[in-house]
Amino acid sequence: MAYDILLPKLGQTVEESRIVEWLKAEGDAVDRGEVLFTAETDKAVLDVEATRKGYLRKILVPAGETVPVLTVVGLITRTEDEPLEEGGAVAAPAAAPQAAAEVPAAPTAASEREAAEATEGGRLFVSPRARKAAEKEGVDLTRVSGTGPNGRIVERDVMARLASVPKATPVARHVAEQLGVALDAVTGTGPRGRITKADVQTAARTPSEAQSPVKAPAPAPVPEAAPAPAQVAAGYLAEVPLTGVRGVIAQRMHESHTITAPVTETMEVDATAFVALREQLKALLAPTLGFNLAYNDLLIKIAAQALRQFPYMNARLDGDVIHHLDEVHIGLAVDTDRGLLVPHVVDADKKGLSEIARDVRAMAERAKTGKSLPDELSGGTFTITNLGAYDVDAFTPIINFPEVAILGVGRIKPVPAVVDGEIVIRQHVWLSLTFDHRLVDGAPAARFLQAIKQMIEEPLLLLA
Repeated sequence: MAYDILLPKLGQTVEESRIVEWLKAEGDAVDRGEVLFTAETDKAVLDVEATRKGYLRKILVPAGETVPVLTVVGLITRTEDEPLEEGGAVAAPAAAPQAAAEVPAAPTAASEREAAEATEGGRLFVSPRARKAAEKEGVDLTRVSGTGPNGRIVERDVMARLASVPKATPVARHVAEQLGVALDAVTGTGPRGRITKADVQTAARTPSEAQSPVKAPAPAPVPEAAPAPAQVAAGYLAEVPLTGVRGVIAQRMHESHTITAPVTETMEVDATAFVALREQLKALLAPTLGFNLAYNDLLIKIAAQALRQFPYMNARLDGDVIHHLDEVHIGLAVDTDRGLLVPHVVDADKKGLSEIARDVRAMAERAKTGKSLPDELSGGTFTITNLGAYDVDAFTPIINFPEVAILGVGRIKPVPAVVDGEIVIRQHVWLSLTFDHRLVDGAPAARFLQAIKQMIEEPLLLLA
């Protein structure tokens, strides 16, 4: 028999992935645990391994295509010449595993009676799990074709309908729920046809046009490969589709800028003791770590301690409720060839400097090589972005939504300063804290920034 090769869920928030490359060809022998293909989410490129030994008999989703998670992308057989079962060469996106359990061996008397009532009375008959899935995903059941007994709508029908429409951003889902808008009736204008908050609001304002059963959502445009220089319109060096990681960055930055109420506060900090401490720790820890401790490692430790002192800066807005989070997961913005990525150090407040340093180094390396782990690019609670290496003194960072704030760090440089009535040379750095004024006021945010400033100026407070 043939065994399905499923596109796994590469992270808790991943809904679809693109097949980048098949490392095995049809007919090749494969061992359990051997890499079959690589898949790209909106954050990273990851290896997908074979779950059983056999032969790759059929590739159903070629490289370059994007499909929902749990889609059957290929088939494996136990022997090289084992015939494929009839229909085995065709695979559609797989429904949630539990959906298959909904289909009874034969229609029951009750289901036949329901179907008759539906035909005669124009009513919809939906299984409990299908109704629950439709409510959760914002699917309009009147637009779903039932494939259950006598036309009953079952969960796999809801998931199939969901897979046929553009995905929605978390904010769009929240707004749709508040406005009572069915997401599958909304045309997405975001990257890869993704439904944005603005799309939902437009649909709510013009229900007769945006949600009419006669007018189906327009399919998301499929970006073409970047044209050769000769094909590019006059006046342009190149044309780059706003897709993939770049598209996700554009979408999230736009959401952050339009949803939050950002305010940036800046402080100049004397980092002389901070620089001295780092030099001492470099010499002490390098033999054990195998690399030099970085300023970012110390900043993560400082920020984690400050977030414990001021929990209102480590929060989320859920509807009309502000939740102060128990976990402190600090993200660090990393510049990569694919765009800006923000892996985070889990439980940074509970880790020592050496452990933080190892985590940061490993995460940054994975981010730069496209090998980030599925869940280390989501779930952060606070972000640090450091542009000091590029001679930037101060800037206004954009909040990594849905976090409350982000800390921007400029370069550390020697400047003349007055100390005890004398002019001396001190190491100074500018800090820029952007925060969401909906959740935090200016003075509380300033107190948080002051705490970070104090720990940089007197780093022995880290031991307090």
